[in-house]
Amino acid sequence: MSPSSLSTAGVLLITVPAVAFGGVSLLTHIMRNLPGYLDNPVRRGLWRAGHAHAGVLVLFALVALLYIDQADLSEGIRGLARTLIVAAPILMPLGFFLSVVRPSDTEPNKLIWLVPLGGVSLAAGTLLLGIGLV
Repeated sequence: MSPSSLSTAGVLLITVPAVAFGGVSLLTHIMRNLPGYLDNPVRRGLWRAGHAHAGVLVLFALVALLYIDQADLSEGIRGLARTLIVAAPILMPLGFFLSVVRPSDTEPNKLIWLVPLGGVSLAAGTLLLGIGLV
């Protein structure tokens, strides 16, 4: 694995405790019946989506890093693909969580746009990686 991919993997692995903390936070809201979670379907749905996307996308990015160094791409395009793929597990969960921060929020604010931005980032990075592997 290249030094760039190794350090990126290290950063991703450091985010895993944050994802676990998010899961504990969701369980705390459920078990203690804290206001603004179970009684707010929009917030509940977006926070669940944020937590799920964070976990799955971190794993996806870690696996993709193994392939990036094997792709027939220039070093610059490898770096771009690496950055785009790793941006998704940051942008998408942030959009889900930060779009309904207050317990009284019944609709997402403008930060929900981080979700499709993360999706475009993931799609572009994955497309570059796929082209480099074909």
